[in-house]
Amino acid sequence: MAIKRYNPTSPGRRGMTASTMEEVTKFTPEKSLLEAKRRTGGRNNSGKITSRHRGGGTYHHYRVIDFKRNKFDVAGKVIGVEYDPNRSARIALIEYADGEKRYILAPVGLTNGDAVMAGDKAEVRVGHAMRLRTVPLGTQIHNIELKRGRGGQIVRSAGTSAQLMAKEGDYATVRLPSGEMRRIHLECMATIGQVGNLDHQNIVIGKAGRNRWRGIRPHVRGSAMNPIDHPHGGGEGHAPRGMPPKTLWRKPAFGVKTRNNKRTNQFIVRGRPKNPGRA
Repeated sequence: MAIKRYNPTSPGRRGMTASTMEEVTKFTPEKSLLEAKRRTGGRNNSGKITSRHRGGGTYHHYRVIDFKRNKFDVAGKVIGVEYDPNRSARIALIEYADGEKRYILAPVGLTNGDAVMAGDKAEVRVGHAMRLRTVPLGTQIHNIELKRGRGGQIVRSAGTSAQLMAKEGDYATVRLPSGEMRRIHLECMATIGQVGNLDHQNIVIGKAGRNRWRGIRPHVRGSAMNPIDHPHGGGEGHAPRGMPPKTLWRKPAFGVKTRNNKRTNQFIVRGRPKNPGRA
């Protein structure tokens, strides 16, 4: 994938970049794999805003992705790589020998005509899915299950990959993109390779309107609010916070751990480093 730059014909174009879509080979989605996508505007079933700065944006359908990869030992062929407006990664349309079609996340190097398979008979090749028990040590993997049969839950965004580090007993040790080392059951499924669209993180949005197309509404600084609206509000001119950073609900905003899932602590061998850039 490459990134194209625009000429500064307007303030919004200056510095803006976008993907060239070189890896995309199919530009119309498979209608049988589309579903309507309801939008909530960040509101729950009572109409109360529970996720701020959501609303508007371009309408699009949801592409049904096969995260479970449970069509075992049936050969399939890639018939197209598509853009998916619902995620940062590209998706690949697979047609299996029995005629069924499914979408999967498109890893780096997967192109039209490539063969894919899931199950114990699958080879260790890009795009193939298998249990962690049969994956060789040191292999890059993505779309990893945390619970057997639930489907891939982690390592699904563009450019990410995990590495299988060790196997002991019924569990494998996997190094995640964050640097965290986690134990995952050997019967869980994973897909070989690194998720495609590597340059996604290098794209410059360029203007506020482009975020509005994505359904992201403006974010107002707390220091620009009144004291009743935010802990950072009030004061004459550009006043300092006068306190450690707080959220709108007066919770610590930086440097405080928020993880509260003791049930899965036993599976974390090593937590993510404080400075991921030096991991």
